[in-house]
Formats: sequence, C-alpha cells, structure tokens
Amino acid sequence: MEKQTSKETVSIQEIEKHFDRVIGYKSIKRELIRICDIMRNEHHYASLGVSVPNGLLLEGVPGIGKTLMAKCLIKASMRTAFVCRKDLPDGDFVKHIKGVFGEAVKNAPSIVFLDDMDKFANCDDSHKNSEEFITIQSCMDDVKGKNVFVVATINEDDAIPKSLLRAGRFDYRIKVHPPKGKDAEKIVEYYIKQKKFVAGVDVKTIARLLDTASCAEFETVINEAGIYAGEQRKTVITMDDIVKACVKVIYGAPENDGDYSEEQIKTTAYHEAGHAVIAEVLEPGSVNFISVRRGQLEGKLGFTDTVRNNDYYFDKKYMENKVMILLGGKASTEICFGKTDLGVSSDMRSVFNIVDRFMDDYCTYGFDAYEYSYKMSDKFYANKEEKMACEISKFYEQTKRILIENREFLDRLAKTLMTQDVVMGAQVIEIREACKKASLVA
Repeated sequence: MEKQTSKETVSIQEIEKHFDRVIGYKSIKRELIRICDIMRNEHHYASLGVSVPNGLLLEGVPGIGKTLMAKCLIKASMRTAFVCRKDLPDGDFVKHIKGVFGEAVKNAPSIVFLDDMDKFANCDDSHKNSEEFITIQSCMDDVKGKNVFVVATINEDDAIPKSLLRAGRFDYRIKVHPPKGKDAEKIVEYYIKQKKFVAGVDVKTIARLLDTASCAEFETVINEAGIYAGEQRKTVITMDDIVKACVKVIYGAPENDGDYSEEQIKTTAYHEAGHAVIAEVLEPGSVNFISVRRGQLEGKLGFTDTVRNNDYYFDKKYMENKVMILLGGKASTEICFGKTDLGVSSDMRSVFNIVDRFMDDYCTYGFDAYEYSYKMSDKFYANKEEKMACEISKFYEQTKRILIENREFLDRLAKTLMTQDVVMGAQVIEIREACKKASLVA
C-alpha cells in the first residue's frame, strides 16, 4: 500500500471515494470520513493540538454492513491493517491478540481490526472479565500514543466490560441501525441493478416491505426473487416475485401447501381483513400487505403486516390504535359470523401487554393502578385487573363500531383475500376509495 508523505495534505474528496461501496448511511459515512481525515492529515490536526483518536466501535445487528464500513475506513486511512478474528482455541487466541497488537506497533502508523469482538469470549453479563477482553484492554492501553488505531465491530455489548468500551479506549462509538427510508431505497436500487427487472418495479414499496431488515437480507430477498422468476422460466423478475421472496425471507411465511376448506379460508380472510380495515381507517396507508395462505407460525393460515412506527413507544395514540388493530381480527369474526375466533391468542397477549404498559409505564389509568413495588396488596391487583379488562372492553367496542361503519370495505377486502395469495397496501387503499365513491353515488 502506497503511503503519503507526512506533510502531504489529503482532500476530503480523496477520502470520500473510498466509501462509495457503503450505500446510504450518510451521517455514519461523514463520521468515518472525519476519522480518516484526522489520520491522513495528522500534521494539520497536530498543529491544533489534536491527537489521533484511539479507537472506533461499530455496533449493530448482523448483516448491516459494519465490517464493510470498517474495511472502507481501513482502505481510506492508507494504513497497514492487522485483522483479528476468533479462529483459534482460547489460549492460543489470547497469544494471537497480543501478537497482532505487537505487529501493529512495529508497523505504525497502523490499524488493528477486531472483527466481531463480542464473539471473542464465551461469557454472559455476570462474567465479563474474560481473559480475551482483559488482554484487549491491556493491549489498547499499551499502544496508546504509538499511532495504532483500533477498529472493532460488535453485534451487542451485553457481555463486554464497560471499562473496555469507555472513551479513551474507544473514543468513537457508532450505532449502525438497519436501513430505513431513503437509505433503504438506495440499497434496493443498488441490488436490483444487479438483476434484470421489468419496468415499473416500485422501489419505495420494496423498501417499505423490507423495513427493519438488514442489508444482507435485502440482497437475499432480491436474489430469492430471481429464483422464483427462474423457476417459472421468466425472462425478467417481476414485482410479484419480489413480494413472494420478501414474505418468505423477511416474514418467515412461505407458501402453505395445506388443504384448507372454503370455510377456513373465508374465516381467515375476514380475520385478516378486520386487522387491515382498522389499520387503514386509524392509520391511513399503514398496511404493507395481507395474506390468507401464508402463515408466519405453524398452524396459522394468514397474517397482516403494517408499517413499523418509529414513535411507537412515545405516542400513546398510536399505541391505542395498535390495540384496536390487534382486536380487529376477533371483532370481524364475531360481527360477520357470530362465533368465537380461535386464532386470536397471540393478538390478545399483545393487547394485554400494551394496556399493561399504559398502567405500569405511563400511569395512564390513575395512580391506584400503578404497580410501583413488588409487594402490592391483593386489593391492588384486583383493582388493576378490573381496570385493565374495562379499558380493553372499551377498545373492543370502538373496534367493532369502526368495522360496522366500514362494513362494505371489510366485505370487499375479505372477498379479495379469498381469491389472491397476497394483497398489497396499495390495493387496500384502492378498495377503500372505491367503497367511498360507491357510498357517495348511493
């Protein structure tokens, strides 16, 4: 690797080009470029009394590009890098860690890359002082001031000592989240350019379907869509292929081969339509898709997916809407068939969990229902249970009223679900608009 002379100034543009492989993540790239600028223009920062930081920690779930970001930083820094991954027995691995840091000092300015550092030791929250982490901490202290920069990636910090993660060792700590919004759209565009697509593929819809998925899952979905197309001997990949791949990979809902009766399909269609109608009325445009023949869990025949709201834990109104969306399946079955819905167990658990949060986390229903201790009286629990049942009953009545007021929308959507494998959010909107126009004409 060709290194610059000590007084040679490197432009930001020169550094930026090394991060072209990282799609989206504008703010994180800006931070990584800033770190590289300090390393590449060390003389300029030294004149201001600024020293090169000691280390960078990239944290986030697997498959979101942490290692790629680290590799881009290493390349942009123009420093010799020494990579350390857990591929040796414990005793030998500790020696390897020491050897890596030793070589880094000899070849300074350099970088030590600790990839998947949280996997270096098998320990839990109560056993964080493993020999591997103690060794890394000691080595980082030993190389301080010797122009060795440490980059580490982790999935989670639960098992890592806080002393290792503190500033002075890792001066920069960046949380990398799964791509959303514009970042997700850019990543989708990048992957679909690698395949042959028909015109009119909706990038925004694909990105929304992949909301909260990792970059690796983005790539897998697009490739799986190609497999669906190839299996059918298509010459191009269609939006339908992408939807099928997304439902299978991201939502864990492959096509069901079960021999279901017409009654089962109809009941499930009305259940899922109930969820979707409440979602569309309370949170317009929030339905991603609905399916009647693809169950997320064994024994389930269908499910409804809605947009994940970033303000979920900070917006009581949204949480109340979520309760009614969850109750929509039960209410629809009761209204349309007059029978108990046996497929609501997971919905009801979620409903009670949310309402319990209203009481215990936000004290929404009065101080006499707030559980501030583990030693509350029997009278308190009886009062709390009564209030919870009362509030959920109120939500349920509101839910049924909305469905009754939107009965035509419910019926049309359910009938569509009985004939289609997957109904997308755009079609849900179209059905509702058609119902509105029909009511105006009438």
